[in-house]
Amino acid sequence: MADTLSTTSSGTITDWNPEDPKAWSSRQAWLTLWVTTFSLILGFMVWYMVSVIAPMLQNGGIVDKSHAFWLTAMPGLAGGLLRLVWMFFPPILGTKKMVAWSTVALILPMLGWLWLLMGLQNQPQGGDHLSFGLMMVLAFLTGIGGGIFSGYMPSTSYFFPKAKQGVALGLQAGIGNFGVAVVQLLTPILVTVAVFGAAHGLAQGNKPGTDPAVPKPHVYLQTAPAFIIILLIISAVLAFVLLKSVPIKANFRQQIDIFGNKHTWLMTLIYLLTFGCFSGLAGTFALMLNNMVPHVPTIAWLGGTTIAFLGAFTGSLSRVIWGPLCDRFGGAIWTLVSALGIAISSVIVIIALKGTTIIADAPTTQVAKVQVPLPMFLTGMLMLFFFAGVGNAATFKQMPMIFPPRQAGGVIGWTAAIAAFGPFIFSVSINALTGAGTGNAKGNFGQNIIPVFVAVIILALICAVIDFWFYARPGAEAKS
Repeated sequence: MADTLSTTSSGTITDWNPEDPKAWSSRQAWLTLWVTTFSLILGFMVWYMVSVIAPMLQNGGIVDKSHAFWLTAMPGLAGGLLRLVWMFFPPILGTKKMVAWSTVALILPMLGWLWLLMGLQNQPQGGDHLSFGLMMVLAFLTGIGGGIFSGYMPSTSYFFPKAKQGVALGLQAGIGNFGVAVVQLLTPILVTVAVFGAAHGLAQGNKPGTDPAVPKPHVYLQTAPAFIIILLIISAVLAFVLLKSVPIKANFRQQIDIFGNKHTWLMTLIYLLTFGCFSGLAGTFALMLNNMVPHVPTIAWLGGTTIAFLGAFTGSLSRVIWGPLCDRFGGAIWTLVSALGIAISSVIVIIALKGTTIIADAPTTQVAKVQVPLPMFLTGMLMLFFFAGVGNAATFKQMPMIFPPRQAGGVIGWTAAIAAFGPFIFSVSINALTGAGTGNAKGNFGQNIIPVFVAVIILALICAVIDFWFYARPGAEAKS
């Protein structure tokens, strides 16, 4: 193991080969992973912040349900598109420049949200003024937080030997995914603090059945981006000071050779199932609860945070835990378990959704209020998040085993890009199925979204067959 590293003036290590202990530094590899992971956590916090504040904007009368779902869709659309850009950055920019300047870029949409949220309490419902258009633009820009994943993960894979990549990538992706749970956990706490003055508070209580005589609690949404900005500044400094790059270079033309390999497309479909479900459901879980549960349960000892964060937390935790297990047993078998688990979980969710009942008639601008059988619904959803996390870890073990190092990085970036459209796909689908686009739709929200989970079951079964045949069975073409 190398004790010292020879680097150029730009911070690129001149002699680096993770498979050769004499040309590899464990210290630099793990330092890179932790600094990059900290930035990735913040990226996911930026990416999912809008999905947390959207229900608060709806309850505060700033946007209606349709607009709330569109706000949660935009970061997913942007995240997928921007991952198609960031996937090419690692061998072009190098780790140091890419991570440092990506972190700086994350500050920009947070500054925009900070300014916008300070004035929203005076805006009409539905975003009739310029504010909703600006919200959509800023929501799109938070997709940078999702885009960086397709640069960070391939970059980190350059720093570790194949035998350790399951653990390393599982830790980075899993802990990075915790950014979703962290922002969902902390935001309800942070918004109770009037950092920029009580005059910028937004009254909550626009739900059907709310007693108009009861004083409405206020939230200070601008505190959330302000808190994230502080952490981003710290992260950027760490990246500029501590990170280095490795001598893996490839231009755009060289990187697109991955598309001639059928396994690129097979792994893309599988990762669309696992991370697509995780990201899509994490982005819409709070809004689903908001529209199917009259009073979403909160956790008192966590400052009154709603249970919505439990989904992302469960999926992130299982991704971290299963990294070492994938190194030990291989990724393919766990991907198979994940696909079948997602299918079974979706069946439980569908059974719960079939049991939803209409309990109150909402105003003409909203879907009728329904009550979902919460214990069964939560069980199915948390199981789905759990198995999605297992699959996320497993697929990231498979790809470095199926492809050579440079191609593996590109495939990781590409598959992550496509799967990042999950929030957009789920948000737009749920919005369309519940008739929110008509402005005055009625119906049972829970039963209307059943087709989403039917589609998940079909995709899961297709992916299970693909994984078993090509990667998991004895004598498979690309045993992984």
